[in-house]
Amino acid sequence: MEEHLPQEAITQQPNINTQFERTSVIRTGSIMKALVIWFLLMGHLAKMGHCTEIHDQILSITPTTPEQVGIVKNISTQYETALWQPVDDQYIQEETQVHLFVPANSSATVKGLLQQHNIAHEVLLDNTNHLIEMQTRNDSTDPRSSTSFYEQYHSLEDIYYWINRTAQDHPNTIKTILLGSSFEKRPLYALKISLNSENKKALWIDCGIHAREWISPAFCLWFVQYSLAFYKQNQDITDILDNMDVYVLPMMNPDGYLYTWTTNRMWRKSRSIHPSSYCVGVDLNRNFDANWCTEGASNDPCSEIYCGAFPESEPESEAVANFLRSKKDTIQLYLSIHAYSQMLLFPYSCTLDEAQNHNELLEMAQDASRNIRRYYRNTYKYGAGAQTIYLAPGGSDDWAYNLGIKYSFTFELQDRGRYGFLLPPSHISQACNEALLAVKTIARRVIDKTKASISPSSTA
Repeated sequence: MEEHLPQEAITQQPNINTQFERTSVIRTGSIMKALVIWFLLMGHLAKMGHCTEIHDQILSITPTTPEQVGIVKNISTQYETALWQPVDDQYIQEETQVHLFVPANSSATVKGLLQQHNIAHEVLLDNTNHLIEMQTRNDSTDPRSSTSFYEQYHSLEDIYYWINRTAQDHPNTIKTILLGSSFEKRPLYALKISLNSENKKALWIDCGIHAREWISPAFCLWFVQYSLAFYKQNQDITDILDNMDVYVLPMMNPDGYLYTWTTNRMWRKSRSIHPSSYCVGVDLNRNFDANWCTEGASNDPCSEIYCGAFPESEPESEAVANFLRSKKDTIQLYLSIHAYSQMLLFPYSCTLDEAQNHNELLEMAQDASRNIRRYYRNTYKYGAGAQTIYLAPGGSDDWAYNLGIKYSFTFELQDRGRYGFLLPPSHISQACNEALLAVKTIARRVIDKTKASISPSSTA
């Protein structure tokens, strides 16, 4: 017998299509709600530092025990990393900051090891690729004629163009000297700035001995431009150029510098090839004949402080040494520009012994540091290299001092590790002005001492 529902029941029975539509709406709403919650959660995690893209980073690591020192040394040599500070693992010590470049593909492993052994560390720079892009970006349509040229970093091609153009624009003041060539046959040009009388004493400045220290050649360009622009306007630079010729070598390591622009921004050494090793390059600042290849250097071609096969084995260091030997009776003041750590150093770095005129050099560096502090509110350490940092034999400043250039200095420019070798272009101006002030301070002191030594009262 067929059952019949009451009419009111029939009218209350939902249509199956309507039920499906309602169910679909409910399910769609739930999915949308879940998606909103997921996106909000991902945003929160990103802010908390999770689920973010991993970049190349700079870590500051502080080992506190001998065991931790050993682990950090192992990390710096066995993994795809690059030591920024100190330059070699032999200098890693307890309670001393280590600045380490860690590529993205090594980040998880390196951080895992540090955490596993409770080694204190922090991220100094989270995205080095962005900083490298900032350093190589040039916003000018014609960078070689831009007024902001000196507040930017420049390719090797642009530096060579600048050298030639500067000499052409100032034929009565600037002379280009070809010292020699690099391992890959690139020219080593020095500029001689000479005004007024002949047969003056001289100042030497070299830059770019270590490829990754880009602020160094930036300073050499800055110094030349400042000298040309402010002669007869600034009393200090006027006195210096009236009493001294100035030799400026903007790029001592062109092969290595080019390599930092094209292949590996962290490269330090030259690019010479060694028949007995697959490793490339020599630390040019360990290749001079000043306690060559003793403690603080390495005879391992793969080391960042490889001293080379013999003193002046590299064409770059040989060319500079030959020129300085030819001018040893003229050049009174030797300056080598490096980065980073904000230090004014003088001989010796190759031994813990003090230079004969240690106190005189100390007073000059102290005056320069005091002036930087006074005018720029920035602190520079100063002292003999080996006592202030560590033993570093084979350095150009020690060699120049032993040659007879008794006023010999190495400047380590900005900064103290916040950006390190990736100092942004916005910092170039102050970094160069600080170094310029140090050059003025020390050069004026050398000039005053020279005048005093030849005055009638001193010979009476």
